[in-house]
Amino acid sequence: MIAVVLLAAGQGVRMNSKKQKILHEVGGRPMILHAFLAAGQVADMPPVLVVGPGETGVRALIGDRARYVVQPEPLGTGHATMMAAGELRGRADEVIVTYGDMPLLRAETMRRLAAARRESGAAVALLSVWGEPGSTFGRVVRDELGRVREIVEVAEARRRPNADELLDIRELNAGVYCFDGEWLWANIGDLPVRQARQGREYYLTDMIEMAVAQRHGVAAVLVDDADEGLGAGTRAEMVEVERAFRRRVNNHWLAHGVTLVEPDATYIGPDATIGRDTVIWPNTFLQGRTTVGEDCAIGPNAILRDTTVGDRCRLEQLFLEGDAVPDDTTARPGEWRTPLSRRWSGEV
Repeated sequence: MIAVVLLAAGQGVRMNSKKQKILHEVGGRPMILHAFLAAGQVADMPPVLVVGPGETGVRALIGDRARYVVQPEPLGTGHATMMAAGELRGRADEVIVTYGDMPLLRAETMRRLAAARRESGAAVALLSVWGEPGSTFGRVVRDELGRVREIVEVAEARRRPNADELLDIRELNAGVYCFDGEWLWANIGDLPVRQARQGREYYLTDMIEMAVAQRHGVAAVLVDDADEGLGAGTRAEMVEVERAFRRRVNNHWLAHGVTLVEPDATYIGPDATIGRDTVIWPNTFLQGRTTVGEDCAIGPNAILRDTTVGDRCRLEQLFLEGDAVPDDTTARPGEWRTPLSRRWSGEV
């Protein structure tokens, strides 16, 4: 049995927002919803969300599809994970822990992580990404045999005599772990207290060093797509995540027979579908549950929201919401033509 814990208690102060950071949207959905839907494809039981005291936004969004536990104080990722013990101890053989602000993490990557832990017999498997020396992610430190020895955060690396060597490491910790369930709950209570900028904290990364010290071993899975490790703690980071999300969705449709004249100026939501041999012109937004048929030309400058478009349609410079456009319709400002005198019932 696999369980997934989503750490969702952080307030995201750096967002300078009235709402929790994980409720901000990327690709037309709140970040936590992307993470939850991926977790739900992997977990054999409802995902467990660790939330802050008095939190209501996440519960209102996800409802009873998840289990909720409260982290009463912001004492770090290790402490947040401890809060899930009552829900999962003795119920799950494997526990995946990840963040609620990682909307690009794929379900198949979590499955791969769990398989690597199982096959290696390690106490924990971590997800790593290949990055740049200037990254703020923790470094995955290996020994001379290539075995994972520890994760060193940037602040800690700078305090060490070999700081330059550590900061030059390109393998970075993505912050996603799969634990042997029994080992996790038996040991997480022994995490040391660290002094962080905000005060005392328990770091989940210290579980890596603990597993190594106990000679239980640590597996590391290098993810193929570094975008999966992206999270958003600031609005500037959210821009990068949004771009990565758009790049992924656009590449999907390019591979499935759709022409995007200018992908960087095309915005396709996660629930939109497009038929083969359709051409999407720049500054087009396909939002919500929009469906576009085959052999269409959409845009430029079109917004379709929760709209169904038939085959062989030509739509330019229009905003449509909740509409159904018949096959063979041509529509642009000041003109709407459908075959056999069929007419759209809304406004152009």
